Amino acid sequence: MSIDAVLSRISEICSRIETLQGGTTVPTAAGSAAASSSAFADALATATGTGTGAGTAAGASAPSAAAASAGASTAAPATSVDAGHGTIATGSGATGDDVVAAAKQYLGVPYVFGGETRAGMDCSGLVQTVFKDLGVSMPRVVPDQADMGVAVPSLAQARPGDLIIPKGEGHIVIYLGDGKVLHAPRPGKDVRIVDNWYKESDIATIRRIVPSAQEAATASAATVTSTARAAGATSAKDLQTAALQSLLAGSAA
Repeated sequence: MSIDAVLSRISEICSRIETLQGGTTVPTAAGSAAASSSAFADALATATGTGTGAGTAAGASAPSAAAASAGASTAAPATSVDAGHGTIATGSGATGDDVVAAAKQYLGVPYVFGGETRAGMDCSGLVQTVFKDLGVSMPRVVPDQADMGVAVPSLAQARPGDLIIPKGEGHIVIYLGDGKVLHAPRPGKDVRIVDNWYKESDIATIRRIVPSAQEAATASAATVTSTARAAGATSAKDLQTAALQSLLAGSAA
C-alpha cells in the first residue's frame, strides 16, 4: 500500500470517528492527510526501525493522559467522617433520607437527660447517635451541634435530615419534611414524630450535616456524565490508535 493510500485511509477513519463523536464538521481527505502526515511519518519510521520512536511514544501516551484526566475530573469528594463547620460531611455516603431512616429506629425510646442509648436519650444524644450510626461524628451538646455542617437559609429550603435549632439553643430536632420533625422532647416523653411548631422567627439556625437526597442524586448524575464523556473520548483515541497501527502493519508488509 502506497503512503498516499495510507494517508487517504487515515483521513477516512478520522472522519468516521469524529462523526460518531457528534462532531459538527467532517474533515476533508486532503486536510486530514496534511494534518496526519508528520505523525504518520514518525510512526512509520518507528514501525520500520528507522526512527527514534518519538512519534509512537507520543501516540501511545495519549490514551493514558486522557484516562488520567478522566480520573481527576470524577474523583470522589474528600472523605470526611467528621461533621465539620461550614462543610457537608460526604465521606460516609449518607444522605438526608438516611438520617431520617436512622432516626426513626429510635421512636419510642424514653427521654433520659444525658442519655444516648436505647435505654434512654435526650435531644442532642439522639442526634449524635443517629449520625454515629451513619458514620458521621457529631459533638455531644446542642450549642456545638448548632455549629456543624452548613446553614440552611430558611424553613422553606429545609430538607429531610436537616437539624433545626431554636433560639437559645436549648433543644434540637430532626426535620423529616412535610412539616414534620422527630425529637426527644423532655422527661416523661419518648422519641416521637410531631408537627414542626417552630416559626421562622423562633429559629436560631438550620443545619445540613450530610447532603440532601436531591443534592446527592445531582452529584451522582454529574459524575456519571463526566465519566461517560471521558470514557468516550478515551475510546475514540484508542480506536484511532488501533486503526493507525493496523495501517502501519499493512504498509510495512
